[in-house]
Amino acid sequence: MTIFLILAPYGAFAFLMLVTSAAVSLFAGAAVCLAVIMFDAARGRSTKLLGAGSAILFASIGCYIAFVDPTPSVDAGMFTIALGSMLVRHPFTLQYALEAVPAETAAMPGFLRANYIITGVWTTAMLLMMLGNVAMLYIPGLPIWMSLAIAFAARNSAVYFTKWYPTYRKMKYSVPSAHALPKPN
Repeated sequence: MTIFLILAPYGAFAFLMLVTSAAVSLFAGAAVCLAVIMFDAARGRSTKLLGAGSAILFASIGCYIAFVDPTPSVDAGMFTIALGSMLVRHPFTLQYALEAVPAETAAMPGFLRANYIITGVWTTAMLLMMLGNVAMLYIPGLPIWMSLAIAFAARNSAVYFTKWYPTYRKMKYSVPSAHALPKPN
């Protein structure tokens, strides 16, 4: 459910871009971000950097498009948030991970590194989505589905990696129980 809540504003934005204007889509994305923040607050969870940053991003780009120039990219803003979170040494995935794991797991030495790796994968996915959009704009013969395929593949790869990597690390670095190995004859 957490991944759904993280991606809901972007799904709403992407869907609405197909049927309405960019400004309306961006403001709807901001509204969904705020709804997710309120949902988290009602459940006693902290306000996440990605959620708050996305709400600000959607609203500010919406205002910019509505009043100044209709060309900026949400992917560029998301890339900036993800990369910026790593540069300030607090990867955006860390807040979600701390709420999803026990304190003993969060205290493990590789926990922060794993979050940097997962955030790096999401940053790369956002960069690929941004490059797909740029290619669609500047290569006139490129079919629109190509940009959508790049975005879909990048996002789904990041989702898959986010689910797979913690399990991989747990299997690689955990100590097997005494009953895990067969008894010698």
